[in-house]
Amino acid sequence: MDFQRSIYLTTIPISEALDKARKALDRDALIRTEMVPTHQAADRVTAAPVFSRYSSPTFHSAAMDGVAVNAEATFSAREGRPLQLTLDKDYHPVNTGHAMPAGSNAVIMIEQVVQVDEQTIAIEAPAFPWQHVRRIGEDIVATELLLPQNHQISPYDVGALLSAGIWELQVWEQVRMIIIPTGDEVLDFTKHPEPRPGQVVESNSQVFKALGESWGCVVERVPPVRDDLTLLSEAVDKALQRAHIVIIGAGSSAGTKDFTRTVMERHGTVLVHGIAAMPGKPSLLGEARGKLLVGAPGYPVSAVICFEELVRPLAAWLGRRDPGARPKIQVELTRKTPSKLGVQEFMRLAIGRVGQKWVATPLARGAGMITTLTKAQGMARIPIHSEGLEAGALLETELLVSQAELERTIVCVGSHDNTLDLLTNELMGLAEPYRLASTHVGSMGGLNALRNQAAHLAGCHLFDPESADYNFPFLAKYLPDVDVLVVNLAIRHQGLIVAKGNPKAIKGVKDLTRPDVVFINRQRGAGTRILLDHHLRQAGISPDSVRGYDKEEYTHMAVAVNVLSQAADCGLGIFAAARALHLDFVPLARERYDLIIPRQWAEDPKITTVLELIRSKELQARVRALGGYDTDLTGREMEPGMGLG
Repeated sequence: MDFQRSIYLTTIPISEALDKARKALDRDALIRTEMVPTHQAADRVTAAPVFSRYSSPTFHSAAMDGVAVNAEATFSAREGRPLQLTLDKDYHPVNTGHAMPAGSNAVIMIEQVVQVDEQTIAIEAPAFPWQHVRRIGEDIVATELLLPQNHQISPYDVGALLSAGIWELQVWEQVRMIIIPTGDEVLDFTKHPEPRPGQVVESNSQVFKALGESWGCVVERVPPVRDDLTLLSEAVDKALQRAHIVIIGAGSSAGTKDFTRTVMERHGTVLVHGIAAMPGKPSLLGEARGKLLVGAPGYPVSAVICFEELVRPLAAWLGRRDPGARPKIQVELTRKTPSKLGVQEFMRLAIGRVGQKWVATPLARGAGMITTLTKAQGMARIPIHSEGLEAGALLETELLVSQAELERTIVCVGSHDNTLDLLTNELMGLAEPYRLASTHVGSMGGLNALRNQAAHLAGCHLFDPESADYNFPFLAKYLPDVDVLVVNLAIRHQGLIVAKGNPKAIKGVKDLTRPDVVFINRQRGAGTRILLDHHLRQAGISPDSVRGYDKEEYTHMAVAVNVLSQAADCGLGIFAAARALHLDFVPLARERYDLIIPRQWAEDPKITTVLELIRSKELQARVRALGGYDTDLTGREMEPGMGLG
């Protein structure tokens, strides 16, 4: 059976999409109430006001260890004129929490009592009525309002409820979600599959499940459903019988096999098909049998935006919960960030404090890159009517981590190297861990970040053919007024990463001009790109004659993956990247990879910790174990003219 390609309805702002969904749903009819035992009620939401049955305390009780007295009988006590009291007549020993004896209304602390004999004590100061006494109902008074309706019950509330004699209470039932992954290419992760080309392991449902449960929802995931309209329709029908929200994963865009919209229309009404957001545009909202239908995009980041921006507020509204808000800070962008007019863009950011300001570097923007969320410390929104932001712009950002974690973040901007991943892991293993937020924008991008005081350090391996030196000629040109400390991280082996067995017999840069060789390059400003251009000039090769010269990647591992997946025949990169993916390597050059650190940060505990680590024999051994690294200079302060040492 053939299906025509779906097209988007007019995309609308997120706020308008939420309004449409709320108007289409009858919350009072959809979410019912239930009785739950008080001791199991934490995090639930009250469906009715709760009034106390008991007072707390239920009797006058001593608030201190000491003696209980009638305060009026002690008024004559003075310093230097002690008043003597007789046991069981004038005073009664009490401990904290004991009921006050009849006729007593005050407690004198034991430290203020002088024992005259076994039956007699002396005091030199009078007590006042209700001194150190917890009176009946001091905390809770019977019949008073304890909790209002629509109140989310905290662990402390549970204690108060039990103290007030509330053994069970009426709450709103938890919002129930069912997630239906779809797609012929989607593999069920529970079967631990080995994906082949064109296949992906289904994981979005588990992100949704963890998020939904953190919002107090009950979340269920069913096995993936193939791209079959009948099967998907049956799965949605069953889910609607048990859930308040049914989420169809993937199948929401405009492809020929995207059946979500068709299924929604078969069971109910499509309310929203496309939101003015990026990522997240292909999100759908619908209504069926009074329930909420959601079509979530397939790309992970797009799916998360759909879930957090649409599902979270709607689930909170249904469950009478506060949707919550992440803390926000104002950050300064490290580089220019263009954006598309007419959509609200969600931008993932690496954030850290450099001096007195928070600086943020945009991470990769692809909707399919879930790791940009694992690496991000914040999420910012570029307004719908903006064409982007300039470097240095101030931007309000929602934090994805605690501000305390940000304070312990080391901002590293510059060239990528696998040793940075090793350093990141070692820093997190310390008794007082630090987080290395490393953003890969190339060596020149790192120097720009240092010039703008937007990073603590930069990874750099810029080779100057005229002086045969590394980094210092570029520092003199681009950072003439910045006093920097240059510390070597490693000498690394650069070369051509080729497929296992080197099937095309690539031996050097001259082979890059062959018509059967496809090359994958690094981005402009990367030290590796500069090294390549140097070798091309030496060989008299024009970049235009290299097939794939204009195709760019931002890391050595990304270059290696291109070769592994046969998207390219070779690319210039480090030996460690080739080794990590079991590829072959054609050596081309050794180069020096340094950390450039402004001296104003050199005494910062975060930086001194980094230097201590890279100077340790243990870390240097781990660097050598990666393969393709020499550590003879590792940890040493470099000076102009040292070259490779």
